[in-house]
Amino acid sequence: MSQHYNADRVSPQGGEGEHDRPLSVSARLGRLQFHYSGKFRLLQLADVQEGPKVSSDTIRLIAAACDAAKPDLVVFSGNQVAGYDTAYERTFRKRRWSTPLDGIYSAGLSMGGALGLGGASLKRSSKIEDGQSAADRRELSRRESEHQADDRDAERVRRQNIKHTEDLVRRTVGLITGPLVERGIPFVVTYGNHDFQCGLDTDQMDAIYREVPGCLNPEATVAHPDRVHALIGSALPSQTAFVCAPGTFALPVADCDGHGVVMGLVLVDSGDYARAGGYGSPSAQALDFLAAAPDLLGNRSIVFQHMPIPQFYDLLKPVPATTAYAVQGYRSFDSRCYILDESRTCPGSYLGEGVSCPDEDSGEYDLLTRNRGYFALFAGHDHRNGFVGRSGELTLGATPTCGFGSYGPVPGKRAARLFEFDIRHPHHPRTQLLEFGQLVGRPGSHKVYTFAMSHVPTSTGDAVNLLRRPGFLAGGLTALAGLIASWGSTRRR
Repeated sequence: MSQHYNADRVSPQGGEGEHDRPLSVSARLGRLQFHYSGKFRLLQLADVQEGPKVSSDTIRLIAAACDAAKPDLVVFSGNQVAGYDTAYERTFRKRRWSTPLDGIYSAGLSMGGALGLGGASLKRSSKIEDGQSAADRRELSRRESEHQADDRDAERVRRQNIKHTEDLVRRTVGLITGPLVERGIPFVVTYGNHDFQCGLDTDQMDAIYREVPGCLNPEATVAHPDRVHALIGSALPSQTAFVCAPGTFALPVADCDGHGVVMGLVLVDSGDYARAGGYGSPSAQALDFLAAAPDLLGNRSIVFQHMPIPQFYDLLKPVPATTAYAVQGYRSFDSRCYILDESRTCPGSYLGEGVSCPDEDSGEYDLLTRNRGYFALFAGHDHRNGFVGRSGELTLGATPTCGFGSYGPVPGKRAARLFEFDIRHPHHPRTQLLEFGQLVGRPGSHKVYTFAMSHVPTSTGDAVNLLRRPGFLAGGLTALAGLIASWGSTRRR
């Protein structure tokens, strides 16, 4: 890329000193490290969820949050790419196990069964058998050649389509990381349930992110989870990492002198969809890595991933459906309505939708709380939730979307999350949401989506369960949106 990573770059507006541009102190030091002030800062960007045409308001929020936070590191916690965007229609896949030929292949098998033809019979029909005439043999050979040519053409088109998608994703990645590159701020990335839908696997997307100056995602092809990997050639040449898979790795954060490990940062690819329905969970390999990481790092860690875990419901209180601001739970929890449990959550927390976690408990919470190896887990995924609380000895946090290309809270509440760690108590960080309304003001786009995405429900029944009680006019429009959603859902059944 034409952009160059420069830890000494100042404000594009022409500031007179480095203090005019919030540069990463860790970038200057060559590793993730607490400052001599005893502080370490991190910025989480959740659910950017943009296509190739990235909203200018998304870029404005990312830039303003970087300016306000002055982070050592930025964490993209999944769903950076809106894989369902129509720009990716050539390579789109709804589920990871789907391919464009699945439906045709299944239909072919069904038809073969209906005709009494097994797979072996279909296969034998393409063979040249004894007793056939020379003309029959030539005809079969010609058909076989045509099929091979068709296969080659299909593979060529597939490769062209993948290349086209790679270029589109590269554009999106370049735009959303642009403010970080300009300011000399390193970043790391994990993945969510929409990134892969563009048609690229996580290793392909990982390679695209590593093209961007400042990306610290380690090369997963050298993954030996029990071995330390030096990030030589990265933005932080003195940084080390433990690598499991694309989007799943651990980074130690050093003390002020760079000698001891104060804490770890662990990113986890939390999966996408479950074959049985609902959302997926981390792979068995990722869970094994989580179990081993505390010993590898030598200290407690904070986890960032896209998907919340079922224990997020520990921070909620079941209430009657008529309770003000109550929201319906998701799938396994949809028989009840909830509000935040104020005795377990921090002031300023809000709940705008049910926690969309996997149906099955993967055991991740038990791994995180075992032997006190971790002190916090922060996720995204639920665009309208912004809360922090305690479940046992583990801090759990939900970060709302920072993007303007998908549904979310009102524009002013879309936010990035700032963490400030203190060397005196590094496992008890302070955190706050840096909201668009406070940092930027009014959105630059006046399109209808800024209203509709704040009020139109994403599923039947949650139109009237928003956190903020609407006024008379907004309430009437919200009720109408609910009726429309219910009618659309009935038609789809």
